[in-house]
Amino acid sequence: MSGASHPFRHINPGCREVKKLDVRDLSLTVVFAGLYAIIVIVLAPISFGPVQLRVADCLIPLAALFGWPVVFGVTVGCFVGNAYYWLGPVDVVLGPAANFIAAAIILLLRKRQLLACVTGSLPIGIIVGGYLWLFFPPPDIFGLSLPLWAAMIASITISSLIAMAVIGYSLLVILNRSSVIEPLKSRGLKVLAKG
Repeated sequence: MSGASHPFRHINPGCREVKKLDVRDLSLTVVFAGLYAIIVIVLAPISFGPVQLRVADCLIPLAALFGWPVVFGVTVGCFVGNAYYWLGPVDVVLGPAANFIAAAIILLLRKRQLLACVTGSLPIGIIVGGYLWLFFPPPDIFGLSLPLWAAMIASITISSLIAMAVIGYSLLVILNRSSVIEPLKSRGLKVLAKG
C-alpha cells in the first residue's frame, strides 16, 4: 500500500483534506448529548406532549458555531431523552432524526444564522408533529378546524420556532461575541467562523 493513500494520514497528497473526529470533537459531542438529555429529562413536563416547549432545542442552533459535534450531540441527546420518556420506538427513532436534520441545516446555513434557526425548526415541526398526534390529542390552534396531524405539526413548529429561533438564536448571538469566542479558541476549541 502506498503512503499516498494511507487511511490514517490527515492529508493524502493530491486529495482534499481528510476530516476526522478528534478527541476534542468527541468530548464536545458528549457534552452536548449530555446537556440535551439532561434538559429534556429535567424539564419533561414541558418537553413532551401536544403543547411543548423543548428548551433543549435551544442547543441545536449552536451547530452554527461548533459544527458537527453539536449535530451529533443533539441527535444522541434526543435519543437518550426520548428513550427515557419512552413514547415508543417511533419517537426514539424519528425525534433524533429530526434533530439531526435540523442541526445539519443550521450548520449548512450558518452564515445566515437567523434564517438557519428558522429553517432548522421546520423539520422538527414537520417530522415530530407528523407522528406525535398518534400519541396525544392535538391542541386547539387559534380556534381553527385543522386535521389532527396538521394541528400537531403547527403546534410543534411554533414551539420549535420559540426554542430555536428565539432562545437558541439569542444564545448563539451571545456566544458569538469575541469576548466569548476568543477564550474558547485559545483553549483549543474549534469554533466556526460566522462570515
